[in-house]
Amino acid sequence: MKFEALSLTATVVFTLAAPMSHAADATQDSIKRTVDAAIRPLMAKDGIHGMAVGIVVGGKPYVYGYGVASTETGTPVTRDTLFELGSISKTFTATLASYAQVSGDLSLSDTTGKYLPVLHGSQFGNVKLLNLGTHTPGGLPLQVPDEIHNDDELMQYFKAWKPSCAPGTCRTYANPGIGTLGLITAKSMGQDFTPLMEQHMFPALGLKNSFIHVPQSRMPDYAQGYKKDGAPIRMAPGVLSAEAYGVKSTAADMTRFMQANMNLLQLDAKLQRAITATHTGYFKAGVLTQDLIWEQYAYPVALKTLLAGNSATMALKATPAVEIKPPLAPRRDVWINKTGSTNGFGAYVAFVPAKQLGIVMLANKNFPNEDRVAAAYKILTALAEPSH
Repeated sequence: MKFEALSLTATVVFTLAAPMSHAADATQDSIKRTVDAAIRPLMAKDGIHGMAVGIVVGGKPYVYGYGVASTETGTPVTRDTLFELGSISKTFTATLASYAQVSGDLSLSDTTGKYLPVLHGSQFGNVKLLNLGTHTPGGLPLQVPDEIHNDDELMQYFKAWKPSCAPGTCRTYANPGIGTLGLITAKSMGQDFTPLMEQHMFPALGLKNSFIHVPQSRMPDYAQGYKKDGAPIRMAPGVLSAEAYGVKSTAADMTRFMQANMNLLQLDAKLQRAITATHTGYFKAGVLTQDLIWEQYAYPVALKTLLAGNSATMALKATPAVEIKPPLAPRRDVWINKTGSTNGFGAYVAFVPAKQLGIVMLANKNFPNEDRVAAAYKILTALAEPSH
């Protein structure tokens, strides 16, 4: 089945561009002061040259730019500055897989071997698609191994793969799993992954400044990333990079994506159903509930809980996982989040549907997750007060 044409009836109107009443002006000033108070010290502490921050408060979007997109050009960060999302890209892959399921192109209860016949009879061929989208296939490496340069070599790797735990019993955060789910999803829809995203999914969501391959005309808007030693860097494409960590986007687009995830936009009904379904809780692992890529916590949540859930231990080590039966239906009284990093960029998205409240932080440096989470928590906790 082809990706159906999706109606897009809502246009995004950013509060910053709208005429303001005195009350609205006061609210906006208060929001900006709250964001400034957390972001400016964070940038100084971690040596970040440029950040864009998107906020949703009371369902309305606000976008703020800080610093420069490039130290060489001195170009200021704006709502149009493109940042590498790193693993936040996985949430788009999850949305596409969910859309394919809603459309009847695949079922997350199918096995990988159904779509990749070369894996018939192998242990990886018996892994369910759901496990690929929840980091629970049985133990995969964080990255696609360096010696794999194409899909054929990837399939040979999977044919020889042996699980380190039974599928569904441990969570090992990994690019190859969700990357393969993206590969399978595109195959089930009869198209290649990148055009599906760029020509169908992003437009259907109303995202006009989100890309896997940044077009030449938009390269001036592409922020320069910086390594920890200050050297400039941008990501290089690799096997499954498009599916696992390859999206570049703006704070304005990602703020809109947060609104879509909180059911605050008028989108195609099938697409909205697919987005909401990605918030289904499938596994309990440590302090977090593992949704389809998204990670969630009952709200209100303590900062120490979020720090534990977004820690290096959760990213780099196996965590025992327990399947939630039946799966936990999408809830609104939850904190849903995802971190993303490349060598030169760091990002974080967190939102609370019940509060119509969320934040996206995009930086042109890979800075510590704990600093991202703490700053976001400080901002959202302040904005959750009744005065906002």
